[in-house]
Amino acid sequence: MFVALVVAAVGSLGTPLITSVATTFHVSLDSAQWTLTIALLSGAVATPVLGRLGAGPYRRATILATLAVVVAGSALTVLPLPFAWLLVGRAAQGVGLGLTALMMGVTRDHLPEERGAATIALISVVSIIGAGVGYPLAGLLAEFGGVRAAYGLGLFVTAAALLTAWRSVPAAPEGRAGHVDVAGALMLAGALFLVLFLAGQTGLWSRHLAVAVTLAVAAVLLLCLWTRHELRSGTPLVDVRAVRHPAVAGANLAMFVGGIGMYLLLTLITRYAQTPHSAGYGFGLTTFVAGLVLVPFSVLGFAAGRLAPRIRARIDAPLQLAGSAVVVAGGFVLFAAARSSLAELFVAMGVLGFGVGSFSAAMPGVILAVTPKSETSSAMSFNYVVRSVGYSLGSATGGLVLAAGTDSGRLFPNDGAYTAAALVGVAAMAITTITGLALARHRSNEATTGTGTDTAAAATPAPGR
Repeated sequence: MFVALVVAAVGSLGTPLITSVATTFHVSLDSAQWTLTIALLSGAVATPVLGRLGAGPYRRATILATLAVVVAGSALTVLPLPFAWLLVGRAAQGVGLGLTALMMGVTRDHLPEERGAATIALISVVSIIGAGVGYPLAGLLAEFGGVRAAYGLGLFVTAAALLTAWRSVPAAPEGRAGHVDVAGALMLAGALFLVLFLAGQTGLWSRHLAVAVTLAVAAVLLLCLWTRHELRSGTPLVDVRAVRHPAVAGANLAMFVGGIGMYLLLTLITRYAQTPHSAGYGFGLTTFVAGLVLVPFSVLGFAAGRLAPRIRARIDAPLQLAGSAVVVAGGFVLFAAARSSLAELFVAMGVLGFGVGSFSAAMPGVILAVTPKSETSSAMSFNYVVRSVGYSLGSATGGLVLAAGTDSGRLFPNDGAYTAAALVGVAAMAITTITGLALARHRSNEATTGTGTDTAAAATPAPGR
């Protein structure tokens, strides 16, 4: 859980420091934005590869080597080097985002089933709420010690994570295969790079539409080629046949659409809080104070993760997904209807945190119910890739809606644009709720007919074995 928390917190360091990076390194805000984008890109590209390595006999070595890369990248962000080296360091830090799924594999292999399920749920939760931990700390350090001091926090905690993993993480059980599909990894990496690049560079769609459409078509073609290659491979990077299982496919769809909605609301609230009073709304908060708005998100998210085992004892994981999506939709409604005071923003952020925490805790249960132990890291890695894409599209969606609501000659969008964006989020969470209910109905039908998913999972051969 500590490793998952650290890599999530370090991955989020780019968000509160964009303005400080721009002024410190004398670059534009668009260039400084790459300190966040490049970490998300490298994380999405590295995650499926790490997931496959983590499913083999070299899991411990993979974890330690990845953390060593993250520590080296953290050192580059602290040293007095040019801006290009800061981007290299952030890319290295982003590689660590793929470790969360490997931590779940360790848990499932080495803890009893009931305790392991609860721990996996908490790992999933802390991988989300880590942003709420890193954001205010980074903002505080940036205000008093500059951007290097803020990145110094990343170096300290990643070094501690490496030491913790070296002392604590056991080797994988014997008998695992460790083949990596290099061709599949390159195709998936190219497709993900294009998808996340297009999501992050929203201005490309307005200024160079033909280029954006061409890149989007290339991304779709690469994904199609990758899927065909994986289906034919004896040692696939991702077991696409397992991904097509109704429970896994439904969970990934819920993660994708829900991720768009959840990150959209997170973006809307933090941006609204930092908008100056001169815009006619907003609170003009500093980076640090705006980071404190995330505290209810983290606290209630963690509380939801702790409650998840008790909830799961009463309802199935798919129903918990659906209920969590309803809670997040409630956060959107609160933000759309009442945002005239900071207290209202805190309440909306707390509701979002509770919904996200419950959603994240339920997600592994849906996927791992039909996944053999040996494929835990790989299956959850694919889910985290889907989550990354959803989050990126959520951020892009917020930017596009707010840009559409910005009058010519004005720097900030109209207040009504935030309401319109919130309604888009409600629609996304409605789709997520319907998906969760469909998953619950499918599981109920399987139980009625006697085709249990656990039995099917146990009988599924792991790729490469």
